[in-house]
Amino acid sequence: MNETINLTPRQSYILNIITFHDGISRDGVSKQLETRYKLSKATLIRELNYLIKNNLILSEGNARSTTYYTATKNPLLRFIDLNIYFQDEPDDRISAHKSYNNDLYFYMQNLLLAQEQKTIQEIHRPFSKTTKHLPPDVVRKELERFVIELSWKSSKIEGNTYSLLDTETLIRKNIKAPGHSDQEAVMILNHKQAFDYILKHKMDFRKLSFSHIRQLHNILIKDLAITLGIRKHAVGITGTVYKPLDNQHQLFEAVERTLQIINIGSDPVEKALIAHAMIPYIQPFTDGNKRTGRMLTNAILLAYDYFPLSYRSVEEDEFKKALILFYEQNSLYHVKRLFIEQLVFAYETYFVGK
Repeated sequence: MNETINLTPRQSYILNIITFHDGISRDGVSKQLETRYKLSKATLIRELNYLIKNNLILSEGNARSTTYYTATKNPLLRFIDLNIYFQDEPDDRISAHKSYNNDLYFYMQNLLLAQEQKTIQEIHRPFSKTTKHLPPDVVRKELERFVIELSWKSSKIEGNTYSLLDTETLIRKNIKAPGHSDQEAVMILNHKQAFDYILKHKMDFRKLSFSHIRQLHNILIKDLAITLGIRKHAVGITGTVYKPLDNQHQLFEAVERTLQIINIGSDPVEKALIAHAMIPYIQPFTDGNKRTGRMLTNAILLAYDYFPLSYRSVEEDEFKKALILFYEQNSLYHVKRLFIEQLVFAYETYFVGK
């Protein structure tokens, strides 16, 4: 979507409806609008024509037989207004997918648009050369700062209540914050150990196998009373009607297929983006899936000499909503947007040689 186009809430809602369907009539749009907006025929046509004029939707046919489609060819890249979408409760969301979609793999290519590739190329500088040219004490302090901020924010996304300063004290001095459970401290320290592991073994992540994911998961959930290995039972996800696969064999196949897509890919950033989204989507473990996805993302980025992500500036609710939108509508738009924002943030914030 062209970010310079300003849509009204009503226009965004109409765009969402068309995006949810593989072709929908004007009457179909009108019926889905009824619960929120009652428009005359002329007004609806005017709104639809505005979306067509701005290349957000396409139309086929004439008059009442006109059918409207999203203008985005790759369904993973469809724009859906995040705020409008989450105005509805989970059970009321239009066309929300409730189960795993095997067809996603057919579209996992060319996920980065030309402007996004340009943005990444302009900011990119090799992580190894950047750290090599900085004084050792600066590198050491920056790595420690990065690990503190990654461990804090990634844990906070999972509901951890440690503050950033408490996290700093825990990691630097191994002093737990009063008034917090031991498990919160363990979660944070596990993040540090996981990052230390991928930093030491980063080249191992150029070609991925299930053992890489399992190893990261084992480190991240150590001493947290979470079952090791691929889960054997169904799990639910708070805030969504989507239910992941519940068959152990199918879960393993889904992970293997994802890794195959990543391994044959040529763009390191796209590889990392796929891991970032698909591990939480598959939910291969009983818990710790998003954490594992974030850490695998960083392992891939480091393996190809890109800066890792701390997620420090991401807003937790927006991050969760972007993932739920991917679960329910299979749109990567906002997951990718936040991912690129965090990549830019990493390059602007860490190892800048102050």
